[in-house]
Amino acid sequence: MPSSSSLIHGISISVSDDDEATGKVRVRVRRKRSRGPASASARRRRILFRAARLGVPLLLAALAVCLLLYESYRLTPSRSSTLPPPSFADISRLSRNARAADGARKSCLKFLDPEKLQNLELPEIPETNLSMKEVLYRSSLPHIVNDTPPHTENSRFNLFTGYQTLTEREESFKMKKSVTVHCGFYNENGGFRVSDVDREYMRSCEVVVATCAFGGGDDLHQPIGMTENSIRKVCYVAFWDEVTRAAQEEEGHTISEDLVIGLWRIILVSDLPFSDQRLNGKIPKLISHRLFPMARYSIWVDSKSQFRRDPLGVLEALLWRSNSSLALSEHGARSSLYDEAKAIVKKHKATPEEVEVQLDQYRRDGIPDEKRFNGKKALAEASVIVRNHAPLTNLFMCAWFNEVVRFTSRDQLSFPYVLRRLRPPGVHLFPVCARKDLVNSFGHKRKVKPLVKDTT
Repeated sequence: MPSSSSLIHGISISVSDDDEATGKVRVRVRRKRSRGPASASARRRRILFRAARLGVPLLLAALAVCLLLYESYRLTPSRSSTLPPPSFADISRLSRNARAADGARKSCLKFLDPEKLQNLELPEIPETNLSMKEVLYRSSLPHIVNDTPPHTENSRFNLFTGYQTLTEREESFKMKKSVTVHCGFYNENGGFRVSDVDREYMRSCEVVVATCAFGGGDDLHQPIGMTENSIRKVCYVAFWDEVTRAAQEEEGHTISEDLVIGLWRIILVSDLPFSDQRLNGKIPKLISHRLFPMARYSIWVDSKSQFRRDPLGVLEALLWRSNSSLALSEHGARSSLYDEAKAIVKKHKATPEEVEVQLDQYRRDGIPDEKRFNGKKALAEASVIVRNHAPLTNLFMCAWFNEVVRFTSRDQLSFPYVLRRLRPPGVHLFPVCARKDLVNSFGHKRKVKPLVKDTT
């Protein structure tokens, strides 16, 4: 009979007929072969294998980080004054990135194709049938000795704004052939000084894209998406103070000899009139017609945003096509100024006391707590303002600026009030998605430094 074998835990037990007969069982233990000492080449291979197993993932991670940094560098606008103008390829690339981050997003604005934009001209100045033909600024009138009424310590009116009384405020909302209104630059000692060279440059502008950063605030985002036609015809102007210039120079961003950084012409402002830097920023934002007296159109862009469209194309899409005079974005979260006031207090953007003073005045003036005006939201988000510089639009912006000075610096609160009081035709509140078509928002980079006024 052939022998049978079973393996239990490395022990081989063999049983034969003879063993069964004698009752003997032979146990044979299999010994594990001992390995000889590993060779040097084998050890090197093992070390290389382990290094590769650990190093390859690290290498792939490093490559991924490098790719992300490279893409971030390509998307971040350069601040060098020697870069060539961006092209329409930039806007396409950013649009793809936006869709990748936010999902599919359709454009809310229909712009002319690049060929038409290249040949786009400013329209002729239309004749208007409006009863209001002229705006006179109190700073342009001869000053009277007793023209400065007493004011309280809490008042923010000063030599730059003039000291508007409630009677003068009420008169500024009455539509007449000629309206006299406070609108900044009241006195030559009021501040917001620029050089003669800068002043002459601003007088040469017919179309302006403007931004500002005071107190060392945000970086300067280079505009993209424009045509050569707009580069020739549009002034890109950024207002800085010395604090912002010093902060930017520390980061290696210096103003060139021809006073530009990239496409932006830098205007340095001295003797800012307000200690509140938000109020100083309202000057180029709301009363740009006082800074650019020969301009016909202007586009305001907050410093936290990058303008990403052709300026002439934006004017055509938001003003000329619909015969509008002023265009800005609807508020994305709220519709009522009274709801906005609650949000401002909740977010500590103004004190409850100063907000309540403003609301009390608006209630006395008969402003209702309504969410719609002429079928649209009455509340605006004013990070982008597109406007002409016609007399009625200038009056609207002057009145808006005066409200911001008199009450809180939050211009969202005062816009619905001025809109209801003046009721100007041609105000276009476009949807939030259209604003996202116009700018890339990066948020505020750093907190601005408050201006310390010399009281000596």
